[in-house]
Amino acid sequence: MSDENKLVAEVRDSFGKGAARKIRAADKIPAVIYGHGSEPRHVTLPGHETMLMIRKANAILELDIAGTTELTLVKDVQRDPVRQIIEHIDLIMVRRGEKVTVDVPVHVEGEPFGNAIAEQDANTVSIEVEATNIPERIVVDVEGKEAGTHITAADLELPAGAALLSDPETLIVGIVTPAAPVDEETEGAAEAANAEAAQASEGE
Repeated sequence: MSDENKLVAEVRDSFGKGAARKIRAADKIPAVIYGHGSEPRHVTLPGHETMLMIRKANAILELDIAGTTELTLVKDVQRDPVRQIIEHIDLIMVRRGEKVTVDVPVHVEGEPFGNAIAEQDANTVSIEVEATNIPERIVVDVEGKEAGTHITAADLELPAGAALLSDPETLIVGIVTPAAPVDEETEGAAEAANAEAAQASEGE
């Protein structure tokens, strides 16, 4: 892995909300490492560097913990709902070559044929892939696709060695013809005509 994914993590032995507040005040982030049958380990991560690394989904972080290197997968990021600051991170210990299950974002590119539009039905897809080969996203190219085209999970191009875990028939993107715009003036006139007809029938 590149150096840009490496962080120095500090082991911590103080817990609770008060301790977590002090950690965040020092521009650091409390985190817990789980996995491989070991006891959870509580660490502190450098705030700014960590925030930059976890902007993409399923980030892999290589941690230097007291001189020992650990490879970890970001599993959950807890944020303050108002201030959006990171309150806590859950990490899963992984090994090189080990396969993990992750949900990867789906990104649509291109323009369908004519006036057709692409409607994305699923925003992520679940795959099993090597921990060090997790794609940042899976791209669906809809360039020139005609209305009526359905792209399912089975049609996605996955990284080498990855296996699809989502239902292969899951609709990812549908190419459709946009509905004709409603003419408000014509619609209003039609409603008025219907109302008059209803009143006339009531008076008979």
